[in-house]
Amino acid sequence: MMKKTEGRIIKSLSGFYDVQTSEGVVTCRGRGILRRGGESPLTGDLVEISVEKGKGMVERILPRKNRFIRPAVANVDALVVFAANVNPVTEPFLIDRVAAIAGDQEVAVYICVNKCDLDPAVDLVRIYRNAGFSVIPASAETGEGVEELRGLIQGKLTAFTGNTGVGKSSMLNALCPRLQLTTGEVSEKLGRGRHTTRHVELFCLDENTFVADTPGFSSFDTEQMDVLLKENLQYAFPDFAPYIGSCQFHDCSHRAEPDCAIRRAVEEGRVEKTRYDSYLRLYEKASQIKLWELK
Repeated sequence: MMKKTEGRIIKSLSGFYDVQTSEGVVTCRGRGILRRGGESPLTGDLVEISVEKGKGMVERILPRKNRFIRPAVANVDALVVFAANVNPVTEPFLIDRVAAIAGDQEVAVYICVNKCDLDPAVDLVRIYRNAGFSVIPASAETGEGVEELRGLIQGKLTAFTGNTGVGKSSMLNALCPRLQLTTGEVSEKLGRGRHTTRHVELFCLDENTFVADTPGFSSFDTEQMDVLLKENLQYAFPDFAPYIGSCQFHDCSHRAEPDCAIRRAVEEGRVEKTRYDSYLRLYEKASQIKLWELK
């Protein structure tokens, strides 16, 4: 007898979907009509499934609040960007690029500065606190920041991302020791880690708290930038918000126009220069998007 129920996709791999339901995890295939309609189930999707003789089928994808292309994940409530100032050192532009993508979709962004037992990363903490982000100095080794991070992600579907080797999986193990995730050793010579996360998977910390451990920053590549238009970019930088609308020109791009309120804020130290430099780099990338290609 066929039974229908709803659940959330917690893992997607090679056309199979593990769906968390109230009665446990059901492994499903996707109904062909979804592919023909141009829909592809993503990790994080809420779905309607049918189960018959122990075999599951994804029948329908319920409405999404958001979706990311790379990594392929949907219905994200918050994004935790992991950074460090030691092995590997995180370039602020990488943080800003991912934060802008999330901000454009109105996803909350938290910055977890990991490995603070090795280097407190004072500059990174200052930059992002001044920019208005919640910043958690942390160490998966000593336990610093673990409970603060747990409080921020409680009851949410949160994606963890950051440099390969920065300690995302180690922090997940600290948050939930039963997971015992594999962690990659960081190459001292290269200053980067081996990719230990091969796909996007949700880990259930408790009944209402899910974490997606995603591949490193390289997965947030140019394909994802295609949805971030240059006209919208300024709004993806929350530290720009107090100055938007105060420039001499209403359509100011904040690059070379006279009497630009944002450039003045940078010169006066009210907006961090690294943040403004990232804006310029992202604006240049967004300027290359052809609107007709998005239709």
